[in-house]
Amino acid sequence: MRWDNLVENPAPAGETALFGTSAVTTRTFDTPEFRGITFHEVRARSILNRVPGASRMPFEWTVNPYRGCSHACVYCFARKTHSYLDLDTGLGFDSQIVVKINAPDLLRRQLASRQWHGAHVAMGTNVDCYQRAEGRYRLMPGIISALRDRANPFSILTKGTLILRDLDLLVQAAEVTDVGISVSVGFIDETLWRTVEPGTPAPERRLDVVRTLTDHGIGCGVLMAPVIPFLGDRPDQLRATVKAIAASGATSVTPLVLHLRPGAREWFMAWVAEHHPHLVRRYERLYAEGAYAPKWYQRRITRHVHELAAEFGIGPADRGMPRRIRTPEAAVEEAVAPTQLTLL
Repeated sequence: MRWDNLVENPAPAGETALFGTSAVTTRTFDTPEFRGITFHEVRARSILNRVPGASRMPFEWTVNPYRGCSHACVYCFARKTHSYLDLDTGLGFDSQIVVKINAPDLLRRQLASRQWHGAHVAMGTNVDCYQRAEGRYRLMPGIISALRDRANPFSILTKGTLILRDLDLLVQAAEVTDVGISVSVGFIDETLWRTVEPGTPAPERRLDVVRTLTDHGIGCGVLMAPVIPFLGDRPDQLRATVKAIAASGATSVTPLVLHLRPGAREWFMAWVAEHHPHLVRRYERLYAEGAYAPKWYQRRITRHVHELAAEFGIGPADRGMPRRIRTPEAAVEEAVAPTQLTLL
C-alpha cells in the first residue's frame, strides 16, 4: 500500500511523492512531550480494516487511527508497516506518526453502511491507539462513541494510561455491547523497561490502569507480552511479573513470547548488538527458523506462566472471546467470570 492509497482523495496515477498532495498536512509541536516527533495528518479513505484470512488473530476487523508509535518499543512487530509508506522502520517508526484525523467521522459512516453487519472490532492490534499523540488528537472518544451508538462490540489492547480518560465512555458502551479491555505488561523489570520500551508508561503505571478499571467494576486482562528471551524470562522475573499482575486485580494473564518479523527483527537485533552483544549469537540460533521462537520454548514459557497464574489465583484467558464490561451493580447481580480477547 502506497501513501496515496491511504488518503481520501488519492493523487493522480503519475504522482508518486509520499507527501506531495494536499491531502497530507505535516506538523511539529514545540512541547516537551512531542519534541522530535513529526505528525502527518491524513484524511483516510477507510478506517475499518479486514484482517487477512491467513492471520492467526481471532478477529476479522480492526481500527487503527495511527501509524507509527512514539512508544518506541524496539521489538514492535508493526515496524514493517512503515515501509509500505516508504518511511523508515527504525527511528522513523518512532518519530514519524501518521494521524487519520477523520477516523471518528469515517468510522461512524462505515458502521452505518448496509454492508456492515456489526462484527467485532479490535483496536491496539497494530500500534497503540493510546500512544502519546492521542493526548493531542483525541480520536478515541469519537471512535468509542461511534461504536457505542451502534452497539458494536469491540476490544482495546494498550500500554497507555490515557485509556482512563475515556473510562466513562467505556462503561457506557458496555451497557449496550460487549467490550474487551487488555493491558500489555510483559515484565516489571525497570532496567529492561527503560531500554526496550522507552516511550511507554512504566509497567507499574499500566498495572495501576488494571487496578483502576477493576475498582470501577470493569474486568481487565493482561497480555504478558513480550516475554523476552535471555533478558526477561528468568524464573524469578516471570514470578515477579505474574505476582504483580495478580495483585493488580487482573482477570487473566496471557503470555506471548517475543516474535521478530522483518522490520522489527533488524531493529531489535541492532539494539541487542549495541546493548547485549554477547546475546547476538544466542538470538540468531533461537530465531534461526523464522520470526517465532521454537515451539518448545514457547510451551515452556506458557506452562510456567500458567502455573504461576494458578498459584496467584488468576487463570489464562479464554481464546478469542471478548469480555463484557459490567457496571458495579451489574457485576453483583451477575457473577460470571469475564473473558479476554487474546492475541494467541
